[in-house]
Amino acid sequence: MANLKEIRNRIASVSSTMQITSAMKMVSAAKLKKAQDAITAMRPYADKLTELLQSLSASLDGDSGSKFADNREVNKVLVVAITSNRGLAGAFNSNILKQCTLLLEESYAGKQVDFMAIGKKANDFLSKGSTVIANHSTLYEDLTFDNVAAIAEDLMEQFTSGQYDRIDIVYNKFKNAATQIVMTEQFLPIVPVEGAASASGDYIFEPSKVEIVEQLIPKMLKTQLYKGIRDSFASEHGARMTAMHKATDNATELRDQLKLTYNKARQAAITNEILEIVGGAEALNN
Repeated sequence: MANLKEIRNRIASVSSTMQITSAMKMVSAAKLKKAQDAITAMRPYADKLTELLQSLSASLDGDSGSKFADNREVNKVLVVAITSNRGLAGAFNSNILKQCTLLLEESYAGKQVDFMAIGKKANDFLSKGSTVIANHSTLYEDLTFDNVAAIAEDLMEQFTSGQYDRIDIVYNKFKNAATQIVMTEQFLPIVPVEGAASASGDYIFEPSKVEIVEQLIPKMLKTQLYKGIRDSFASEHGARMTAMHKATDNATELRDQLKLTYNKARQAAITNEILEIVGGAEALNN
């Protein structure tokens, strides 16, 4: 059994760790509230805009269809991997990296697959064995729609110029603080909705359907990317809060066990001292 000093040192170390994880949990909880409110507020708008634009695109004739809906043979793929810059968030980052590996090795096997990293963890992992064309890890320092729109414009240019035939985004969708869902969404080309052509008859278009599509689709794509990053941002804080909560509970349990061990060791040491004193007294009497 370890001596009393070693156990005391372990108790102090675990208590210090518990204070750190508890503080990180509270910080993530505070940040989560703001991030959750942001994604909850914009999700209905983003989903409805995407639905409307997909319906409009599907109803256009092939010659007048949007350049962003150009379905061609997929040989070159760009995957936008959205992770965080920091760890200590459980499986938040590893789930995204596993999905990227799955796309590379299975879904797009035999094709040219490049990556765009949004988050330091994605860049560090993917750059070791794959081509990362851009790293936007600094985006989280100032996460605004305008900054995300610049990245979306670059993606649109990559697609329309023919550099890539398909662009996907991989991110964690926020469900609640304890649950994040790994999503793989086709960013470009735009996916038409089945039966959308008839649905578009419910609208009156001014000036024309084609002009509206050409103007609104870039905005929709920017909003879609911004929603994905916002979802990931909220998921990160939820995952970190949950991970730090579990870490704090584990540290508390370990500290209690160490205190019990310490008390037993201290009791055994006191008992041995008493026995030594009694034994010495009996020896003197004899």
